[in-house]
Amino acid sequence: MEFFRIRRDIPFMRYALTFNVISLVTFVLAVFFLATRGLNLGVDFRGGTLIEVTYGHAVDFNHVRAAIDKLDLGEYAAQSFGSSNTALIRLPLKEGLSSAQLSEKVMGALRADDPSAKQQRVEFVGPQVGKELYENGALALLLVSLGIVGYLAMRFEWRFAVAAIIANLHDVIIILGFFALFQWEFSLPVLAAVLAVLGYSVNESVVIADRIRENFRKMRKATVTHVIDNAITSTISRTIITHGSTLMMVLSILFFGGETLHYFALALTIGICFGIYSSVLVMAPLVMWMGVSREDLVKPERRRDGPEGDKILP
Repeated sequence: MEFFRIRRDIPFMRYALTFNVISLVTFVLAVFFLATRGLNLGVDFRGGTLIEVTYGHAVDFNHVRAAIDKLDLGEYAAQSFGSSNTALIRLPLKEGLSSAQLSEKVMGALRADDPSAKQQRVEFVGPQVGKELYENGALALLLVSLGIVGYLAMRFEWRFAVAAIIANLHDVIIILGFFALFQWEFSLPVLAAVLAVLGYSVNESVVIADRIRENFRKMRKATVTHVIDNAITSTISRTIITHGSTLMMVLSILFFGGETLHYFALALTIGICFGIYSSVLVMAPLVMWMGVSREDLVKPERRRDGPEGDKILP
């Protein structure tokens, strides 16, 4: 499906060095902010207190958050849980206050705002649990990356695998860099968004890689630069349709999904934008610079031609 078709190839590879310098600078800045400022880990990773509260009516989270804000407990999360009448509140560790004292303080504020508020349960999430989540999240990221490299190496060629994983990890590091720079809360939903971006971004890389391989079969006399430019240009319509529709959905979550999904949608928005950039202007130039050629992707065909035996056709 195409809304439009560009007749002349856009010379993306002519400006490949410029775009990759910009990518490198952005990547280095992201690493710098991660090293100096670090991630603002949420309750899921740092540990804290979980309070389940039920109401006699649908929860008004504006009132809930206004009541908790008055207590000055730091960053917290309040979201619907199970039904519209139940709220789950995640509170960070507070020095000098036990989980019981913290829950009593919060419930006092909630009951003062709405007498129908009832506490159902209180749980303490220890720092050890948070550490396990952090380590398991990093392990998941590593395994996903290795899986992507293995798939692309078998499906295409090792140069595409290396270029694609560099481009995709470039997206992940930049997302984390944004969260470190602005100290946005990094929670389990954000980690899920990062993993989703990793898979989403590689899809665009696979589409471009597949078109490059197809072009090497069809454009036998074209240079590598021309082949790659044509592959990217011919997939632009598909890229705009796919990523545009996805981005509209994610932006609707960002603006109308409420506080609970805000950082999840924000991470996806950053990842989608940089995912398009990295697949076109990072992955493709890296493949070119690593010396990919037609012989790497198109195996010669064999046929029997008379008494001379097998002849290899180019």
